[in-house]
Amino acid sequence: MDTFSRDGLTFDVIDSGPSDGDPVILLHGFPQTASSWSQVSELLTAQGFRTIAPTQRGYSPRARPRGRRCYRTSELTADIVSLIEQLDQGPVHVVGHDWGAVVAWSLASRRPELVRSLTTVSVPHPGAFARSMTRSRQALMSWYMFFFQLPWLPEFAITRARSVLPTALQRTGMALDEAQAVQREVIDSGALTGALNWYRAMLLDGPGGLGAKVSAPTTHVWSSGDTALSRCGAELTHEYVTGDFRLAIIDGASHWLPDQRPADLAALILDRIR
Repeated sequence: MDTFSRDGLTFDVIDSGPSDGDPVILLHGFPQTASSWSQVSELLTAQGFRTIAPTQRGYSPRARPRGRRCYRTSELTADIVSLIEQLDQGPVHVVGHDWGAVVAWSLASRRPELVRSLTTVSVPHPGAFARSMTRSRQALMSWYMFFFQLPWLPEFAITRARSVLPTALQRTGMALDEAQAVQREVIDSGALTGALNWYRAMLLDGPGGLGAKVSAPTTHVWSSGDTALSRCGAELTHEYVTGDFRLAIIDGASHWLPDQRPADLAALILDRIR
């Protein structure tokens, strides 16, 4: 599978490993594409799994609808439901990092019959995240989320000076070559507005998903060097999972775990899958 389509949009997919291997869906976050999973994918496919990493709505060149309403979590989730149904190998193992974790949480709560196991990376359950806003420094750590919701100003600031976003990402622990990939794959490719629209649409679905619980066996992975997510949200997440739950903490790592700690992350995914 190189692509899949839904509602007139075509999404690019990196499909690796044996075609008859158990499928593992890998969902990227902001501001990256499916390529951010390349090292983790290599480790999973070496163990006989098939990995399917879509470049999601707003990022894929042929899947960039206009208007923030097109980027509601319900739409992002429906894209992955369609992907799984077109694979016709469900239920599947689902892994999500950053915004990809938000989609993974939504998928597991809305369509539990499609999710065999769940591994979320960095971003906790939405309900836990909301509660962490008042119980920790999370609101302060999330200042950029409010900035990104503004119309046109974030694009102006980021495109006017090419180094703005890559430099900011490096300050959070992203390596230079990873930041250069963001510049090339997201900013230079014209995906920036679509990527930012994920933030602009985040309140349009309403609060219904905040209390939705997940029944799939779940591992949540948090890193102690994450400058965007507090430990509080990670520790509250178990309250929203009714299935087997495990909190894994990777000490000393930044937010960018798929790129920088692929072996550790792949081991946790395999442990959950097995």
